[in-house]
Amino acid sequence: MRVEELDETALLARVLPLMPTRALLGPGDDAALVAAPDGRVVATTDVLVELRDFRRDWSTGADVGWKAVAQNVADVAAMGATCTGLLLALGMPGDLEVAWVEDFARGVAQACAEFGAVVVGGDLSAASEIVVAVTALGDLAGAPPVLRSGARAGHVVAVAGALGRSGAGLDLLQRGVLDGPADLLGAHRRPVPPVAAGPRARRAGASALMDVSDGLLRDAGRIAAASGVTLDLSTTSALGGWIADLLPAVGGRATELVLTGGEDHALLGCFPPDAGLPAPFAAVGVVRPAGPHPVLVDGRAWAGAGTGWDHFAR
Repeated sequence: MRVEELDETALLARVLPLMPTRALLGPGDDAALVAAPDGRVVATTDVLVELRDFRRDWSTGADVGWKAVAQNVADVAAMGATCTGLLLALGMPGDLEVAWVEDFARGVAQACAEFGAVVVGGDLSAASEIVVAVTALGDLAGAPPVLRSGARAGHVVAVAGALGRSGAGLDLLQRGVLDGPADLLGAHRRPVPPVAAGPRARRAGASALMDVSDGLLRDAGRIAAASGVTLDLSTTSALGGWIADLLPAVGGRATELVLTGGEDHALLGCFPPDAGLPAPFAAVGVVRPAGPHPVLVDGRAWAGAGTGWDHFAR
């Protein structure tokens, strides 16, 4: 059965029972009603576009549903907050199989169970290709958010989660290696952001925090620009371990993928030197006064290929 054979009501009747829904007023009315005990709401949104952000021959519907949730709960965690609800919109061509949509909903449900999230509403529409748009809401429990702008010279740069694995999985898929290492292919299809580490970093006194979605160098540059500093990364830190782990699968591209590969959705943070790094953060560098380059690698400007993901690059 294809999507065009059902009307919206019939399609929703198949999809909604597959998703976890919990709110003061959830799906079924014109808008949801979500509790905001803090009095403030953290809000973020992300879009996945077929052939730009995923391919159906590389990822199942469940993979896409998982990734749509993961990338949004990671952004909430990067503010030091906890996700309280997701609004999910799905555009799709009429000839798409209903089974794909149901599989997508199951992937959303699996990710929600993993990350403690729920779907509170959304929308369906026709589109020329599959487009997934998710808005995530979060709560700070009365605490201030952790911004990108608080890093200061002398602070420790640290990462929660591993880097380069999703990029390595994508590299394998692009080379036609569809039966490569399952952990790397899985990291690309279903990233697992360390969402509990966001609030933990806030409580530990993190001075800056963000989700690594576009590659370490590009996202470190964003913290550097917002804070008016330089981030000096060290390949003799945890970065070196991640590079070594990737060498068997991607060879000479390992360093590049750890530094520039995106979609791992690890958390990049900066911490005062007297603040203990909360688990699972590992030190990867140090913050220095602003210089000619916002990000350094082992004290030097990065001279390798690429600087990270750009949505509008050709």
